[in-house]
Amino acid sequence: MSILQVTNLCKKIGKKEILKNVSFAIEKGDILAFIGANGAGKTTTIKCILGLQKMDSGTITINGYDIKKDFVKAISSVGAIVESPDVYQYLTGMENLEMQASFYKDTNFEDIMRVVRLVGLENRIYDKVSKYSLGMKQRLGIAISLINNPDLLILDEPTNGLDPEGIKELRELLLKLAKNGTGILISSHNLSELESFCNKVCIIQKGKIITENSITELKTTSENKYHLKVDNASHARKVLGKKATLLDDYNLELFADEEGIAQSINLLVEHHVKIYEVIKESLSLEEAFITIAGGEKIV
Repeated sequence: MSILQVTNLCKKIGKKEILKNVSFAIEKGDILAFIGANGAGKTTTIKCILGLQKMDSGTITINGYDIKKDFVKAISSVGAIVESPDVYQYLTGMENLEMQASFYKDTNFEDIMRVVRLVGLENRIYDKVSKYSLGMKQRLGIAISLINNPDLLILDEPTNGLDPEGIKELRELLLKLAKNGTGILISSHNLSELESFCNKVCIIQKGKIITENSITELKTTSENKYHLKVDNASHARKVLGKKATLLDDYNLELFADEEGIAQSINLLVEHHVKIYEVIKESLSLEEAFITIAGGEKIV
């Protein structure tokens, strides 16, 4: 049984269709990168999963519980940060955590300290949140989302405000949680960072899921990136057109499938371009996203 199962989720705001039959799943131990350009429907999907927005049709189940029929049971095993941590500035970090812990049964001081240690706030947990840096507030928000030891963790832009060390610590924390069986959905514009720890990716474009796959398979099933070294890169760029990118006088970059690169090489030879080297390179997650999304970029 999937920890999270979203099936044919639809949502309209006014006459505009925001979500169109969105379907995907998260299994135990998955870290799913939920990516798309601004306005693609990421945050709306997350809010529907959490019951913060009402869906028009479709089903969402968490640990087998339908959020329409058994919302309390479904949401009891979920932790989340949507857009920014919801914390009280005039309270200390500990007071914020104690307030959150009071909403759950059988939560004690040791449960609070467990999440404090997880996010590395031991030395500042008794300071007022108003004295926290943006990164520290983000860590506190993550601690709050973990207080109920959730099976499903949903994070919307969790690296905002974190310095490189903070991002590294978050990555290690999420990998540890996933290893212990937590399913994680994470939405972020930082695709290079997601690539370093997510095992699955779901791409949403204009309210539709255009692919759901492992990151490894996504990067191998999309077009490949080729580096070409030639005698005259400017001339080669004119021959190949917009699909090639000029790097310098002798090098250019090209995205193509196997048939496409063969045709491009033949075309260059026909136009008397000398080819010294053709290297197939691994795509980054961002490059794979751009090729699959038809040139659309994460912004």
